[in-house]
Amino acid sequence: MGENDTPEESTPDRPAKVPAAVVPLAGLAAVLVGLLVAWLNRDYVGWFAYAPLSNATFSANGAAFITQGTQVGLAIVVLGLLVLALWAGYRIGRRGVPPER
Repeated sequence: MGENDTPEESTPDRPAKVPAAVVPLAGLAAVLVGLLVAWLNRDYVGWFAYAPLSNATFSANGAAFITQGTQVGLAIVVLGLLVLALWAGYRIGRRGVPPER
């Protein structure tokens, strides 16, 4: 049945290639979206304490917590930067490999 096929007749299936600009554009888009999400959710939750006997409110200068929206935005930025770093490493590594024919 398939035993009479010669090597020239059977061609291996090659995976579809992703265009070269898709991966860096996706990484850049993730970085920009993450920055936008982090910027829009930049409300800081500060730390304060109230001392009822002295009628004074104490506030720590420079101590602030970031909201969950800002954390999600920064995580998206990190993911986009990882995609860009992996793409750059792949492109640098492929430089020394001769093209397939």
